[in-house]
Amino acid sequence: QVQLVESGGGLVQAGGSLSLSCLASGRTFSPNAMAWFRQAPGKERDFVAAISWNGGTTLYADSVKGRFTISRDNAQNTVYLQMNSLKPEDTAVYYCAGRLAPISTRPYEYDYWGQGTQVTVSS
Repeated sequence: QVQLVESGGGLVQAGGSLSLSCLASGRTFSPNAMAWFRQAPGKERDFVAAISWNGGTTLYADSVKGRFTISRDNAQNTVYLQMNSLKPEDTAVYYCAGRLAPISTRPYEYDYWGQGTQVTVSS
């Protein structure tokens, strides 16, 4: 079992930046593909970014490509999401997720989830 805890959310003005972190504990972290998803009020949980177990492969939603960067430090059991040029439409609860399988963009394919961290971007 893997436990995931997100941090780093908050309130930022449009055009600003935030950095999210996801700390994993429990069983071995490094074999997991990791991802970030987000969910705005009244909407489905959407894929944001994913990274393979060794960091060699990354995937991004079109809406964040060029603005967000996912990375991981297996020695620190942590995955990061650097968010730049934030827009009001980026406002959502951001969730970290992991799976013992290859990288995926589908939320139902992830086995472990954090509790989420709120990101609010004001216009």
